Amino acid sequence: MSRTVVLELADVATSGYICQMETGIRQLKDNLSRYIRRIEAGERISVTAHGRVVAELVPPGGRGRTSPGSRWEELIAAGILHPPVEDGDPFEDWPDIRLPPGTAAELIDSDRGEA
Repeated sequence: MSRTVVLELADVATSGYICQMETGIRQLKDNLSRYIRRIEAGERISVTAHGRVVAELVPPGGRGRTSPGSRWEELIAAGILHPPVEDGDPFEDWPDIRLPPGTAAELIDSDRGEA
């Protein structure tokens, strides 16, 4: 008897984690609201004309290039990291698992046959 398991993915990133977002002028104009939402979320978007970057759209305030901020904010502005979609702690529903000191090392040694 075969059983099918369906997993639901929520809030999956829709763009890469390494590269900065780029868009052409026409695409920016045609989808301006979409790009504004991404900028509000902390992304930096490079605008290109004929394959050459001519402008960068960044969130206002402390997250821009000229003002100092945390490394977290710099990575979000560069498009390397993406800010969370929802507020709150993503791990709040996870069980609190605490092992006594040394337990992990003992388990690893046991698994390797070194105990």
